[in-house]
Amino acid sequence: MSTRSDLLITAELLLRTKGYAAFSYADLADEIGIKKASIHHHFPTKEGLGVAVIESYLFRFEKNLALINEQSPDALVRLNAFASLFVDSSENGMLPLCGALAAELSALPESLKELTRKFFQIHLLWLESNLAKGQAENLIRGDLNPKEISRAILNILEGDSFVSWALSDKVGSQSGFSLILKSIVVS
Repeated sequence: MSTRSDLLITAELLLRTKGYAAFSYADLADEIGIKKASIHHHFPTKEGLGVAVIESYLFRFEKNLALINEQSPDALVRLNAFASLFVDSSENGMLPLCGALAAELSALPESLKELTRKFFQIHLLWLESNLAKGQAENLIRGDLNPKEISRAILNILEGDSFVSWALSDKVGSQSGFSLILKSIVVS
């Protein structure tokens, strides 16, 4: 891999495990085994590095959501696959990137704040779309508001990620996701 790729991967890991404010170019240099000047060559500012990390992640994330949609026509399968993204993060010892960024929103530069908001909107729009699809298929109760349920699902998954992080356990069966799913499914 290239130094730039190594920097992006390592910076993402640091963002998801330490937070934006808590990592420095010195941390990156130590992790990768290069000099700080080499980092500045690729990313003159930490903000620029943060933007590149988020944009790279968003690109992969949106491709992943599209892949979930391609792999299953069933809205419930899609919702479970979405929840699995949070479980995977937890099992790899990381917070979801959007949640880690949101936790530090007041300390982020404006460009990262905007990307963080965009990131959450991508989550919510995807969930809302798939909930509406589930309603059209008569899999999800038609009396529910997809916008409200999408917010509830994201709240549960993000929140559980932080609770699991604090308790040093894994997101999974203790999550409220299965509970909300049971409450929205047509019986």
